[in-house]
Amino acid sequence: MSAISPAPDTVDLEAVRSVAGAVHRAIATVIEGKDEAVATAVTALLAEGHLLVEDVPGVGKTMLAKALARAIDCRVSRVQFTPDLLPSDITGVSVFNQDSREFEFRRGAIFANVVVGDEINRASPKTQSALLESMEERQVTVDGQTYALPRPFLVMATQNPIEMEGTYPLPEAQRDRFMARISMGYPSASSEMTMLETHGSVSPLEGLHPVTTAADVEQQIDNVRGLHISTALRQYVVELMSASRAHRMLRLGASPRAGLQLLRAARAHAALAGRDHVLPEDVQAMAVPVLAHRVLPTGEASLAHRSTADIVRDLVERTSVPSGR
Repeated sequence: MSAISPAPDTVDLEAVRSVAGAVHRAIATVIEGKDEAVATAVTALLAEGHLLVEDVPGVGKTMLAKALARAIDCRVSRVQFTPDLLPSDITGVSVFNQDSREFEFRRGAIFANVVVGDEINRASPKTQSALLESMEERQVTVDGQTYALPRPFLVMATQNPIEMEGTYPLPEAQRDRFMARISMGYPSASSEMTMLETHGSVSPLEGLHPVTTAADVEQQIDNVRGLHISTALRQYVVELMSASRAHRMLRLGASPRAGLQLLRAARAHAALAGRDHVLPEDVQAMAVPVLAHRVLPTGEASLAHRSTADIVRDLVERTSVPSGR
């Protein structure tokens, strides 16, 4: 597991909200009418998680990832996942230097603060697995040597769930590495009209400039870690996880990692709301984006056209909220 710096003695909520607000507003100039998706992306950034954006083509998945990357003055890399992409293209490779007569490590695309992975399900499982260590432990091991990744570190991957020909669906172990999954959805008529008027002649990304730095984001991540979580709230999360494993509509419930990720996301959600402590409402607000992609429905649920998001909402409604807040 990656080393985690100690939480600060005091939480500067104003700094957290200032940085997050600036990033949100910058992205909103590019992504029209999708405040909820943008808010979830910013929450994942502050919770030091990774984000999977899944939707049909042309609704702004890659644009959201690029906009978030441009809003932060940091190292950014973009990877177009294709069937011929190799793991070494992601992690890096050792190359023999004729002059020094030694092997030198050439860093791959993963060595960046924000990594944009476009159509991740088009790469082979072998290449997809190259991301496992990086996303979980914030490090890369090549030829027995371990290299730490920069902080903050965020992977934003997109995938198209409709066109499955020539794709390799993400295995459960890979999907479990993503803190949250969101869908962009089609814009409203008014948002689409605004988009046609303002984005028709020039790319909106051209006018987007960094509004914060990697150091500022790292500081706010440390601030978010300082939020208080009560024992009763931790018990509430445990009960949600247990309920998912016993639900008759699920053949695979949420993992212990899912509970950890849900608490981290709830911390960031509370900080953005201006609170230095986490409430059950924060857990409930992040339950669907954090849990829905980690559980697997039964055949009965599929026949009943019950999505995993519907089942997670049912879990939240049925699980009692702790009285001691």
